[in-house]
Amino acid sequence: MTGGRAHCGLHRWYIYAIHGLLCEVMFTATCDLVTSNCWKLRGVSSIWAIFIYGTAIFVIEKMSLYLEGKCHLLWRCLLYTLWTYTWEFSTGFLLRMFSSCPWDYSHFSGNLKGLITLEYAVPWYFGCMIAEQVVIKNTLRLQIIQDGQKN
Repeated sequence: MTGGRAHCGLHRWYIYAIHGLLCEVMFTATCDLVTSNCWKLRGVSSIWAIFIYGTAIFVIEKMSLYLEGKCHLLWRCLLYTLWTYTWEFSTGFLLRMFSSCPWDYSHFSGNLKGLITLEYAVPWYFGCMIAEQVVIKNTLRLQIIQDGQKN
């Protein structure tokens, strides 16, 4: 498309937030199916996830734009995963101070203060890869077309 203008940062943040929230709901529904054979596919999340995922993926977008061409995809995804763990721990720590943290990984063997767990490293890694290669790249291609403009 030509003639349109790119979406502003707030629009992209919103897309990333909704994407993250939906992925979390699908992930928790799938985990419930696998662990309890429950076909209701009830996924759960928290309203906090909107802010957390929107901001996390928005930062990954900025990192991606800076690192692409300078760093191989596999290394970028490792950096994104480290960022994701840092962000998850930080937001979880802050929310826990107000008794509002919606997750607790204390029952996982590779957890740090129940706020992050190494058991999710591989899903986070591939989730970051999908975020960069699919979600971010396509979101950056979206354009706003004014009425009367040809696409």
